[in-house]
Amino acid sequence: MLEKIFHLKENNTTVRTEIVAGITTFMTMAYILAVNPSILKDAGMDANAVLIATCLASFIGTVCMALMANMPFALSAGMGLNAYLAYTVVQGQDIPWQAALFAVFVEGIIFIIMSLTNIREAIFNAIPLTLKKGVSVGIGLFIAFIGLQNAGLCVDSSTLVTITSFTENFHTTGICALLAVIGLLLTAALHIYGVKGGVLYGIVITWGMGMLCQLAGIYIPDPAAGAYSLFPSGIISIDFSALGNTFGQCFNIDFNTAGIFNFIVIVFSFLFVDLFDTLGTLIGVSTKANMLDANGRLPRIKPALLSDAIATSAGAILGTSTTTTFVESSAGVAVGGRTGLTALTTGLLFLLATLFSPLFTSIPSFATAPALIFVGFLMFEAVTDLKFSPENLADTIPAYLCIIAMPLFYSISEGICLGVISYVVLQAATGKAAKVTPLMYILTLLFILKYIFL
Repeated sequence: MLEKIFHLKENNTTVRTEIVAGITTFMTMAYILAVNPSILKDAGMDANAVLIATCLASFIGTVCMALMANMPFALSAGMGLNAYLAYTVVQGQDIPWQAALFAVFVEGIIFIIMSLTNIREAIFNAIPLTLKKGVSVGIGLFIAFIGLQNAGLCVDSSTLVTITSFTENFHTTGICALLAVIGLLLTAALHIYGVKGGVLYGIVITWGMGMLCQLAGIYIPDPAAGAYSLFPSGIISIDFSALGNTFGQCFNIDFNTAGIFNFIVIVFSFLFVDLFDTLGTLIGVSTKANMLDANGRLPRIKPALLSDAIATSAGAILGTSTTTTFVESSAGVAVGGRTGLTALTTGLLFLLATLFSPLFTSIPSFATAPALIFVGFLMFEAVTDLKFSPENLADTIPAYLCIIAMPLFYSISEGICLGVISYVVLQAATGKAAKVTPLMYILTLLFILKYIFL
């Protein structure tokens, strides 16, 4: 039966190899189950509900990928997109999280339509490569900045931000910041040694060190100061009623609060980032797996994109930010995963993880912060693809502006806006207006109007 569904022999793989690959993929991306609730609770969402929604959306998307596309890719709540929803849309623009989830739902519907045609690939090709790289790097810095704050390492000061004082309030925030530093170095070391699931191990070990510090009296819980016990309140739960706090809430919105034009900009920002994230991941992981054809194209890319789009809309209804294909799927590919059986295995493990919601939601922010900072590093690697030679400056400077704008303006969308506008202006100023696609001119006009009227 498995052979008939997944064509294992045709793809030169076995059931055992695929299952091991699926477990490996889950181990490398399971950190999202701790990180996503930690981020979205800052948007006012119930952390336990977000955890259950994340597990279910990951299961739905990954199983769709397995059965519709027969590819070894797993999906979950995308890093960067969850931060954009929580910190830029909800906190930065004072938009209710319900409206933000509706924007994610609309994005998913648009992507479903686009995935049934060639529009998604056409848009991807219309945006210059340097801006695609710049967006990736900028999001990496933005995520790392959030991680530094969650760790308690980066705090407010007369210079806007500065490093925390480890000795002041040592037994609460000080020791947590120190443990985050140790956790970051540990995570980096595990990655250097090629340990599968190193990011997840880093979270667990950092949390474990925190619990040991509490037992030794080095960390002293003080709820009044926001320092709570580091021991989990439970491990397993079959009570899924918390999901009711987010399920279907994306349809409970008020456009008078969000503003229709502002809402359209938010939808586009989700579209932009998710578009490049998904296609870039699919192409990158497929290249590693030697799944591209002679023309460098990915067979069955339409069902893969459709799976991603379905997962996005389903996730919004359940109560989580954009669900997208994870680059960590490359871990499963590296150990031999080649078919949808790998994805099916990972999806089933995400479904099983719903039982452990009390455990995941008990993980403190200083333990998940190293994961955020390190994921930022992984995304920052794309900066090496930017070319700084004189003849490429009109391409590279907009990417640079995009990169620095995201963390410094605390907004992914602002980085995208400035990157697109500066690219079009500099190309026109240097006599290269003809190389700019019509879509880029349209986007530039829309973004300028945004700054004028918003």
